[in-house]
Amino acid sequence: MKKLFTLIFAISLVSSSLFAQSSAKFNPDVILKTNGEEIKAKITKITDTDVSFVYPGETAEYILKKSDLLKIVHSSGRVEMISQAPLPAQERQKEQVTMAASPADHHNKIAILPFTYLMDNQQGADAIGYKAQEDTFSFLTQHTAGYTILDPRTTNALLAKGGVTKDKMMNFTMKEICDILGVEYIVDGSVTQNKGYQTSSTTDVANTKVKRDDDKVKGISTYGSTNSNSVQRYDVSVSLHIYMDNNASIYNQSHKAFLSNTDGGYNSPLEYLLKRCPLYRK
Repeated sequence: MKKLFTLIFAISLVSSSLFAQSSAKFNPDVILKTNGEEIKAKITKITDTDVSFVYPGETAEYILKKSDLLKIVHSSGRVEMISQAPLPAQERQKEQVTMAASPADHHNKIAILPFTYLMDNQQGADAIGYKAQEDTFSFLTQHTAGYTILDPRTTNALLAKGGVTKDKMMNFTMKEICDILGVEYIVDGSVTQNKGYQTSSTTDVANTKVKRDDDKVKGISTYGSTNSNSVQRYDVSVSLHIYMDNNASIYNQSHKAFLSNTDGGYNSPLEYLLKRCPLYRK
């Protein structure tokens, strides 16, 4: 009887071991594609360009291009990012922007903060910062297919309700601001305008007056005048910073207008930076 119990116990241990090995063997890796598709399979090989895998219970091997993949969650729990490009989500553009969002609702949503405006290294008019915010929104809405962008009015209202005022902005992390706005990405920028060189021009104008009497020239008088014109030119630069809702900075660049201008316009350097940021789509 004792031998029988020993035999049963040994069989139980072997069965448990085989079951555990079997479970571990088929514990799948999770492959997340850039189109949102999720594949649960066992990865067999990863190269510089491809990922090979087999489905549980099958032997046929499949290959995916890395360019089509966002990340891999290995069965061990380790997350391997393959591409930094955000998932396109055309259907999310139809969703209504809510006033309070959970982190799951942040996906592919963008908010643009009011820009900081500096004139000769001093705090400038807030109106310029709000105008730059509006201009950024107008440009990105035409070139960010797959994203939902909060309009500036909604963004500014949520910031005010959350206590994120201009003088208290530095007291909040970008993750906290993302949570308040319910977005995945924050666009933060500044416009700097400094007085450059000044050009002046002077024009001399000569006028001659002829006095006539009975078709005879009685006298000639000449007088002149001087016109002066002065033009102030400005050096303008724009800085652009993009954060994710995990406080990661994914873009930080500055660009100066190629030539000094007379109106202090910032549109050219702003569009230059936006066209090169990771959120831009043609």
